[in-house]
Amino acid sequence: MFDYHMHTRVSFDGHDTGLQMAQAARAAGLKEICFTDHLDYDPLGKMGILAFDTAVYNAEYDDLEIPGLKIRRGMEFGMTAENRAQFRKDLQRRPFDFVLGSVHFVDDFDVYYEDYWKDKSVFQAERRFLEATLECVELHEDFDVLAHLTYIAKTHCHPSPRPVPFEEHRELIDGILKTLARKDKGLEINTSGVDRCGGFLPTEDMVRRFREVGGKIVTIGSDAHQSRRVGQYAFEACDILKDIFGYVCTFEDRKPIFHKL
Repeated sequence: MFDYHMHTRVSFDGHDTGLQMAQAARAAGLKEICFTDHLDYDPLGKMGILAFDTAVYNAEYDDLEIPGLKIRRGMEFGMTAENRAQFRKDLQRRPFDFVLGSVHFVDDFDVYYEDYWKDKSVFQAERRFLEATLECVELHEDFDVLAHLTYIAKTHCHPSPRPVPFEEHRELIDGILKTLARKDKGLEINTSGVDRCGGFLPTEDMVRRFREVGGKIVTIGSDAHQSRRVGQYAFEACDILKDIFGYVCTFEDRKPIFHKL
């Protein structure tokens, strides 16, 4: 079992050490993990430094070993329509096994917080987020897998948390999934939404649709920011992938490895 999305104290919003997270992974019965600390940039510059320090990253992980647990080094880059050059620059920081692309900022606002939600209905907030996500996956080339496609569902200021309904946004979600498939990019099942909004990010129907439109690469990530959440609901997510794809993916040197379920 694998967890390919987690954050330690290396991320601005992480809490525990790499060792604590790795020990929790082994205790949870995982075989392989990947650290994916944040490289995010606030377009308005109000939120401070959201990108990890490479020297801190290297010191935390380069000598970290746990018997029986394979440890990969990755990162999560926060994509916007304007920061492709920054993405390319950040990829030169060090070798990475795995690169998640995510969307956190839309129209210059972090969708996790109140400013983004002002004067929007839930439908409007979801729709604008998905429009921005589609634009990002069309423009960016440097990520391996799209993280938490429906991240908007679990955000802190969501007035009525719910899994994003596929049928209400089918055209946009189809556009995102088809673009990922065409570019041979992957889709993550992010398990952090189960406790926040009552569903995986994205939900099973979207994962199934990804397979229908030709998607091949699929990963599982807890998005854990604390050791107690490492591997959370990963086995349940694996059951979904077993039914739809028959495998789950890990990465080494930016290349997918397919594990039969």
